[in-house]
Amino acid sequence: MVEAAQDDCKANPKLFERLLEDAEKPLYPDCKNFTKLSALVKLYNLKGRYGWSDKSFSELLSLLGDMLPVNNELPLSMYEAKKTLNALGMEYEKIHACPNDCILFRNELKDASSCPTCGASRWKVNRRGSKKSKGVPAKVMWYFPPIPRFKRMFQSSKIAKDLIWHAEGGEFDGKMRHPSDSPSWKVIDHRWPDFAAEPRNLRLAISADGINPHSSLSSRYSCWPVVMITYNLPPWLCMKRKFMMLSLLISGPQQPGNDIDIYLAPLIEDLKTLWEIGVEAYDAYQREVFTLRAVLLWTINDFPAYGNLSGCTVKGYFACPICGPETYSHRKTKDGLNSRLDLMDMGLRCELAPRFESNRTYLPPACYTLSRKEKKVFCQTLAELKVPEGYCSNFRNLVSMEDLKLYGLKSHDYHTLMQQLLPVALRSLLPKHVRHAIARLSLFFNALCKKVVDVSTLDKLQNELVVTLCLLEKYFPPSFFDIMIHLTVHLVREVRLCGPVYFRWMYPFERFMKVLKGYVRNRNHPEGCIVECYIAEEAIEFCTEYLSNVDAIGVPSSTNVDHKVGAPIPGGHITEVDCNLLLQAHHYVLENTTIIQPYIEEHMKWLKLNNPRQSKRQKWLQEEHMRTFTHWLRKKVEVAIADKEPISETLRWMAHGPTHYVAKYHGYVINGCQYNTKDRDELRVTQNSGVSIVATTMQISSAKDKNPVFGELCFYGIITEIWDLDYTMFRIPVFKCNWVDNKSGIKVDEFGLTLVDFTKMAHKSDPFILASQAKQVFYVQDQLDPRWSVVLSTPERDFSFSAKDSDDFRIILLNTILSLLITTQKVLFDSL
Repeated sequence: MVEAAQDDCKANPKLFERLLEDAEKPLYPDCKNFTKLSALVKLYNLKGRYGWSDKSFSELLSLLGDMLPVNNELPLSMYEAKKTLNALGMEYEKIHACPNDCILFRNELKDASSCPTCGASRWKVNRRGSKKSKGVPAKVMWYFPPIPRFKRMFQSSKIAKDLIWHAEGGEFDGKMRHPSDSPSWKVIDHRWPDFAAEPRNLRLAISADGINPHSSLSSRYSCWPVVMITYNLPPWLCMKRKFMMLSLLISGPQQPGNDIDIYLAPLIEDLKTLWEIGVEAYDAYQREVFTLRAVLLWTINDFPAYGNLSGCTVKGYFACPICGPETYSHRKTKDGLNSRLDLMDMGLRCELAPRFESNRTYLPPACYTLSRKEKKVFCQTLAELKVPEGYCSNFRNLVSMEDLKLYGLKSHDYHTLMQQLLPVALRSLLPKHVRHAIARLSLFFNALCKKVVDVSTLDKLQNELVVTLCLLEKYFPPSFFDIMIHLTVHLVREVRLCGPVYFRWMYPFERFMKVLKGYVRNRNHPEGCIVECYIAEEAIEFCTEYLSNVDAIGVPSSTNVDHKVGAPIPGGHITEVDCNLLLQAHHYVLENTTIIQPYIEEHMKWLKLNNPRQSKRQKWLQEEHMRTFTHWLRKKVEVAIADKEPISETLRWMAHGPTHYVAKYHGYVINGCQYNTKDRDELRVTQNSGVSIVATTMQISSAKDKNPVFGELCFYGIITEIWDLDYTMFRIPVFKCNWVDNKSGIKVDEFGLTLVDFTKMAHKSDPFILASQAKQVFYVQDQLDPRWSVVLSTPERDFSFSAKDSDDFRIILLNTILSLLITTQKVLFDSL
């Protein structure tokens, strides 16, 4: 860590010498576990992860100093801690700007005292405009040079390895999972092969938006951070806070607007240097010096900021930058009387014309208007909704049954409502043709926002959207079709060119900007607080890479844990279980273990050889295999061990079977999701007990069918128990579930929604699945028939998987990891 920081301290060698001393000095005499620097880094890491204030951290340091032995080296205040960590932080530049956003006082203008364009003073003046305070700039921009920060990324061997992840993947299979699969990435590789030849060259994107650092709606203060991300990283890392690089911070109180290009000048110069010339950097993973280059792929922002960055107008008659003068949607959104008067002027839908009676105006209800009874049903559906943890906000707190309105929804809640919940909440409401059009629009967004994009379906998706918008035009007034509705026409094009949507939406950046707002301690100098806290966090993140047992600040803990093994929720108990149930669970584990597959094939051949008359009856073979395989495998392995044949320890313990005493839990976290038993869910406001699995199963046409066929089916169920099978040397978690009957308990409606009936259960002789196989779903009671429930799937969580995992480790997983990518809910546009 200290050696990696040496290059950053060349300008101040004394600072590096002091850092070296702190890295070697014990925290207190005879302390073997901590040095002064390592103890401070771990404490500051906790401060950054949990948002402690500077004052609380200073008091904690003071208290710990009193608890530690005499003559300890722990700093006693936040100020001393910052001085110690100062050598590890990266530099930043404080650049003065014209208060009217005309110029930056840099290069040839660095000594100017007024703006040559507008004549405004560089320094602050009093309200009368007479006295100038020289030395106090009127407006400031903080610039964080990206080049040294990119070079520091490669000084960590782990990050340097992650930065070439995109070049180590397999061949393109027609599905886009990362921007490296997109045409935009491949065009750069084709046009500039010398750039593509070096996989360490960076592909970047920048995002800019205004924030109110005072967290008060009454304040109109707006400062603008410009954030940069690196797409070389794998999908589960590149959009995380740790790898979001703050490159500019433009001070308020006024936003820069269309003059933001003035502030972007230093960043553009560095990016041009990285593209045209490159800089020398040391790769700690490959242990060599190379020339680092970079290219900016695109910008990420909301629509108004898009207009500022691109220089295009985003309102009026030319609001769409792509369509330009052909933009059809140029009116402001109007509702009520004005919208109906527009219809009268256009000669459309005369039945909706307003009626003026007795000094009152009556607006006839349109086909999309909800009655009070329908509003109550809609709100009741959302109020009773129970979703998995982390899926969205608790709608029970957002629905007012008195006003029949929704309050306090966040942008992600609107996204979830539009993508999945709206068709469910409207199942029994509105005329069928209107409900049909709205459901099509929701299905479009649901398909568009998938983490895995099938390129072959995009043309069909675009065609279906055009039909959907035409249907909406038949029922909704022209004023509904503002620029935001118009822009949906271009969304498929964006996905086709740039890859999955979630790599380019604003949610990660909005979360990061919320973190920046939390840095503000002094309301008089919000930008200065943000800068100092960000620099300190940069230093801690750098140190975290070299310390063990320390989680990174900018990567959620759910991403740090091993998704494939998982962890139970505390509070389990050990009990002896029924022998038949234990045998069912053990048999299912064997059937879904990679190293057992050769023995399964051998046992089937043995059954056919010893039972020639029954060998053609697949149903009999399958039942006999399930009945005898466990005992046969155990004897087979015992004989092999006696003959001193090479048998792995894993296979030995698997064949021996689990103990009769099983640890049972109420919850389990795996694959980034938390699963609970049904009993636990009944006491909570969330629903985490719903699961689905796609499995290859024997399909029988009738009771007399002697030759069934095998095919893939999707099963839906509810977790009743969570077992942790003990194989002495390792444990394997399994879920015991109640499964819905696939023949009579599952149906698909005309809108493509899957419904299940929990009064019709089946598969009681095969209730277990591996925890790693489960895909989380949740159920919403149907408005039309309370016996049925609508199945909704949750988005795939960030999940890292290495193709180099050994077979001995894969036994704890599932038979094939690809089943996790199967989407059980299909968008059945054809049925619509």
